[in-house]
Amino acid sequence: MRGFDPRNYTGFLTVTLVCLFILYAPLIVVAVYSFNDSVSITRFTGVSLRWYADVFTGLEAAKFRAAAANSFSIAIMAAMAATAIATAAAVGMVRGGNFRGKPASFALISMPIMVPEIVTAVATLIFFSTIGFALGYLSILVAHIVFCIPFAYLPIAARLQGIEASFEEAAQDLYANRWRAFRYVLAPIMAPGIFSGFLLAFIISLDDFIITNFVKGAGVETLPTAIFGAVKQGIKPNIMALSTLLLLFSILIVTLSYLIGRSGNEKYQN
Repeated sequence: MRGFDPRNYTGFLTVTLVCLFILYAPLIVVAVYSFNDSVSITRFTGVSLRWYADVFTGLEAAKFRAAAANSFSIAIMAAMAATAIATAAAVGMVRGGNFRGKPASFALISMPIMVPEIVTAVATLIFFSTIGFALGYLSILVAHIVFCIPFAYLPIAARLQGIEASFEEAAQDLYANRWRAFRYVLAPIMAPGIFSGFLLAFIISLDDFIITNFVKGAGVETLPTAIFGAVKQGIKPNIMALSTLLLLFSILIVTLSYLIGRSGNEKYQN
């Protein structure tokens, strides 16, 4: 396997370009037609920002504002709760040594990622119905917290695994208890990973549609479900504008999460 480079294989570039085209061409089309001056979604007549203005001032603006308020408030609270739980889990898994049930614990944390989201959504809906938990804002929040934990856990655990245990040992040698060693030594070094995990959990919650659509109940909408509901009545250019704004915001948050995680690793290594 020494010197193995898949780029040297015949057809590798072609397959790569085809995959990239299939993944990103629809997004580019939506972004381009969001600037269309016409109401048509198939004929481009000129460049205009009218549909972006319509998102904020049009007939459906109130609905989109309410959905955005729900999406952002749920995403912030879900990310905060998931990050706190993921941080505790990462410390226990990485610094807890070998203990009985460690592989099972890791599998349990990773399960929301491995299980198809539609299965998670159906199982969550059945569970809420069984215990009599009312569907609405709170049910979305609880479901998102559980679903976001593994996404917050991965960057936090990766950051913690790169931190030598000697930092905590030195703090304890200086008579710091475990809490003070974590608060004043370990937590500041872990901060980039924790913040990166928070941002990743935030954007996962903000963009989620399948689980939200199952557990939201009547009268509660988030941006993805509001977009889906509007599309069922016909695709309009303002929906393309709203989708483009949500896409750009998601790209910004994911990029920020990556840069923070990378800068934290470089700073620690230096």
